[in-house]
Amino acid sequence: MSLIENLSKAVGSSQVLLGADCAKYRSDWTGEYVADPMAVVRPSSTQEVSEIVKACAASGTPIVPVSGNTGLNGGTYAKDSVMISMERMNKIREIRPDARLAVVDAGVILDQLREAADAQGLLFPLSFGARGSAMIGGVLSTNAGGSNVLRYGSTRSLCLGLEVVLPDGRIMNLMSELHKDNSGYDLKDLMIGAEGTLGLITGAVMKLAVKPRAYATAMVAVPKLENALSLLNDLQTATGGMVEAFEYMPRPYIARHVDIIEGAREPFDEKYDVNILVEVGATAPRDADPQDDGTIPVVEYLQSVLASMMERGDVLDAIVAQNEAQRSEMWKRREDAAEVVLTLRPLQNNDVCLPVDKVPAFLDGMKDRLKQLDPDCIEMVVSHLGDGNVHYTLHPTREDLKPALMEAVEDVTLALGGSFSAEHGIGLSKIPSMERRKDAVAMEVMRAIKRALDPQNIMNPGKVLPPN
Repeated sequence: MSLIENLSKAVGSSQVLLGADCAKYRSDWTGEYVADPMAVVRPSSTQEVSEIVKACAASGTPIVPVSGNTGLNGGTYAKDSVMISMERMNKIREIRPDARLAVVDAGVILDQLREAADAQGLLFPLSFGARGSAMIGGVLSTNAGGSNVLRYGSTRSLCLGLEVVLPDGRIMNLMSELHKDNSGYDLKDLMIGAEGTLGLITGAVMKLAVKPRAYATAMVAVPKLENALSLLNDLQTATGGMVEAFEYMPRPYIARHVDIIEGAREPFDEKYDVNILVEVGATAPRDADPQDDGTIPVVEYLQSVLASMMERGDVLDAIVAQNEAQRSEMWKRREDAAEVVLTLRPLQNNDVCLPVDKVPAFLDGMKDRLKQLDPDCIEMVVSHLGDGNVHYTLHPTREDLKPALMEAVEDVTLALGGSFSAEHGIGLSKIPSMERRKDAVAMEVMRAIKRALDPQNIMNPGKVLPPN
């Protein structure tokens, strides 16, 4: 039997897409990497995934897993490969409120899990702009971060257990519901962030959190970016560590948002260089329940803290959301980032992480490098400032300047003790960075792991690890 016949036997011929039916899978969100897969297979169970992988392994055919396909680094580029789509594996198998966990298929959409948790009075705290289409398998494979890492951690911190189909088709059951388990190597963490190069995630046990009873959300302007970290630390102290998000939007980002997003408005009457979105989540009734006059204590408290900072000159301006509509407008400004920063061309997309106190030095250092390399390059920045993650997007004057700009970003980032990859993964676009910058011994160990688990190199080949 041919490979296509074997795949059809595993899942049914209607779930093996060929030719024009594969069109929507040809590229990720950016459209930078476009290729025609050999076929797209849509399994509905872990056993079907196992049969698909066994068929591909027998023929030596490359496999590329795909979830919501919202990636930005070419991680689902699938030329001459069988793409395994997780979209039909979309069941929430179980939610256990008392244990605060959810058992889910890899194809469960992020918002689907958030809504199911909300119905139980709980929270699945992972959140970013693509949450309406990103899937659990994909966010685990890239160890996605988002806006609430400051309080809840990245995807790895939210995962207790995994179910994984290995490159030979065997199913590895790591579906632990335990918060402590020291029985050998942590294979779960090995799979998280591996971008499907070591195995295909089919299910997961995810942590749920206490849902805040009320939020206090504000746009805050500070004199300089250096003041922002003091603002965050003061707010953490004042609120007992309840700051959930601390997002930086500089003046050029705000200006472009107003220009291209219909209905967008300036956050303040005046135009400021440093604009921060801050959100505090309150779980205790004393902080969250409305008072007799209708006010919410945590909102009142945030207003009083910011007012004191304004009197000292640490804050230039602040607007605290008084209702859900105002809060939603503030969040939309931040969550429109993909449309704001990634729609100009040419595009050099950088996703770096710095020690939280080194972000200003990184931005200053890059301004100096841009003056040397491409003085008219457009710099577009937005940042999860609370955890040091900077989405540093460049729009150079010429396409051929992109490699030099990428190396400049690496130079400045690593000199400050940072990482050239924060939450978007490696995919294809950061292979040159891995080759140039990753510790040689670490690279040797990663290659050894890849060879041991995937000796045929069929699982998402060419991604994450540079060729030998």
